[in-house]
Amino acid sequence: MEIAKIGEFGLIDRLTNEIKPKNTSTIYGIGDDCAVLSYPDREVLVTTDLLMEGVHFDLTYIDLQHLGYKAAMVNMSDVFAMNGTPRQLTVSLAISKRFSVEDIEQLYNGIRLACDKWHVDIVGGDTTSSYTGLAISITCIGDARKEDIVYRNGAKDTDLICVSGDLGAAYMGLQLLEREKSVYYQMVDEAKKQGKPVPDFQPDFSGKEYLLQRQLQTEARGDIIRKLREAGIHPTAMMDVSDGLSSELRHICKQSGVGCRIFEKQLPIDYQTAVMAEEMNMNVTTCALNGGEDYELVFTIPIGDHEKIEQLEDVRLIGHITDQKFGHVLVSRDEQEFELKAQGWNFNN
Repeated sequence: MEIAKIGEFGLIDRLTNEIKPKNTSTIYGIGDDCAVLSYPDREVLVTTDLLMEGVHFDLTYIDLQHLGYKAAMVNMSDVFAMNGTPRQLTVSLAISKRFSVEDIEQLYNGIRLACDKWHVDIVGGDTTSSYTGLAISITCIGDARKEDIVYRNGAKDTDLICVSGDLGAAYMGLQLLEREKSVYYQMVDEAKKQGKPVPDFQPDFSGKEYLLQRQLQTEARGDIIRKLREAGIHPTAMMDVSDGLSSELRHICKQSGVGCRIFEKQLPIDYQTAVMAEEMNMNVTTCALNGGEDYELVFTIPIGDHEKIEQLEDVRLIGHITDQKFGHVLVSRDEQEFELKAQGWNFNN
């Protein structure tokens, strides 16, 4: 069905007519000029992400439901990275004519799946037309007690540096998808030159399913926040790994006025990531440090919590904070020291 048949408000009604609030802080959600929220005795956390087709996602290899899920999760990840709890979401879409009502429903299905997982309410947003493709703007609102909020500027000398999950898999999943996309377009060009129909193309992803999952089905690590709380561990600084571990660590160090020292042999890297990096003749450590889109949590904790953190599943101790004068150091497997450089995403990429 063409969106023009039901119009903007018809589309909004179709996407949101079954949405019911889950949080007591949601006084009034969709249906008026503004949502009404109440956070007595809590601090409010707000984060926004804008995703542009052709810049942040490629619909050649990500379906709309996975895209919606990922778009919501990356926003919730920012709230978790502040040691908060996501509560509400607003969704704004710019849609070109090539998308049908059913397409946008699939996108919204993904957003709602992500919201259902973390009990987040969709409370508003906007839709408009686009001449250049699809744009998704999501704002996530969360809350936390004032004393629980973790900023980037709290790391102290001798603090331990920890990271959840594993690193580099999402980046290698992207490289895999880009490689198969290139192969497909080469086949299309060759078929056109020869005046033949385009042959069926089925990429072989066997043995690489985890890499695809990490790229296409992003998960916010709210489970790690819960484990830290249960263990009585309060991070001194924290970020989610969106642009690459090196970049995030340097942000923490800059804002905290400290240095850092991490160890290559301690970096958590999945077997499929290592195999794929070797297959593509890439340095797996560089991928783990700079690949981005892992959406794991990197955080620092007081050295006195060493025993507690060692008991937590899916968390790895990778180094420690130092005095600022010692800089940012990566210690290689053969004990050589290198400057930890941030080579992740930037505006010129």
